Amino acid sequence: MSLLMGANTSISNPNTIVYIEFPAGSNIDITALQIYAGGKVRGDNDMCFYNQPSISDGAIKFEQSNSGATFNLNLSGIPEEAEKIVFTATTDDANPFSALNGRLALSLDATHIEISCADREERALILAEIYKRNGAWKVRHVGQGFNGGLQAIAEHFGIEVAAPSEAPVSMPNPVPKPATPPKINLSKVSLTKNESRISLKKENGRYGKIRVNLNWNQKKKSSGIFGMGKRGIDLDVGAFVEGTDGSVTAVQALGNTFGNYSSFPYTFLHGDDRTGAATDGEWLEINGEQWNKLRRVLVYAFIYEGAPDWRETDGAIRILVPDQPEIEVRMNEHGSRDGMCAVALLENVGGQVQVNREVQFFKGHRQMDDAYGWGMRWVSGRK
Repeated sequence: MSLLMGANTSISNPNTIVYIEFPAGSNIDITALQIYAGGKVRGDNDMCFYNQPSISDGAIKFEQSNSGATFNLNLSGIPEEAEKIVFTATTDDANPFSALNGRLALSLDATHIEISCADREERALILAEIYKRNGAWKVRHVGQGFNGGLQAIAEHFGIEVAAPSEAPVSMPNPVPKPATPPKINLSKVSLTKNESRISLKKENGRYGKIRVNLNWNQKKKSSGIFGMGKRGIDLDVGAFVEGTDGSVTAVQALGNTFGNYSSFPYTFLHGDDRTGAATDGEWLEINGEQWNKLRRVLVYAFIYEGAPDWRETDGAIRILVPDQPEIEVRMNEHGSRDGMCAVALLENVGGQVQVNREVQFFKGHRQMDDAYGWGMRWVSGRK
């Protein structure tokens, strides 16, 4: 069984093997971290890697070859207070994962997780986690990245990595982190062509305030005779929303349909940045407390003014869900001269928020509606 990002499944055998494969010859380090309350390790004895190949009296054992790493697990031997085991991969400081030719794959019994290295500009990744839920063990595909490499991912879990001058160059010396929580450069989960979907789940099905941000290049572009004059692109964010009762609508500045947060469509647009001058772009808010009343939300961007040139916009949508990794989708499929882009589709799948990268271009609202089957009636509108 192949797991999508964010998805999980049960582990039936407490004595199991986790095998992580990476491109042969790659300079990648694989580590398993034993995590306790608060999402932290207790000390360096909770790190299992090539310099410490066995922890917890052999409950986690490590072996590494040129193209992979193997962890032999005895989950019944994991300390009772430990909440999860996190598997990480880090490259050398000079190269991100995108410099590698291939992918990383994690296998556990019949479960398979695959992460493409393409478009991954991070130097550290959380591949997966094994965690306890109601006394049973499960595995989840995480796929979360850190820009800061080994140091950022170590500090995130409560480990302080010594500077190179304080430790051998071959491997920084991990030591217990002080009680003060560190400030971490935690990267986004970037949905790409190869890693195009992630599932978010909360046990109570309530996700709080889901915030969607559109930002783009704020520079003005020369236009007119001999390049005289400057003009900017007006890029707008909007959403098609469908309720579980079949109700459909659009939330956008065009036509002044800004939506409603407390009643259907449970989606609200904050203002309209006509120039891109606002440093934080445009924002949509989705009421995740009412996610059970929504079937799907299609987030889109369209160029209201200016010739369609998506390369010039360098646009990106960010999706922020409380207690979940930030999700980013970049509109980097250049070449289209159409003015509208379907960026991300949020679907209610069994109570989960399944986020799909779309990045599909259309001439206008009607054509996008036809492609996704919303069935709305369209008339000309203005802001």
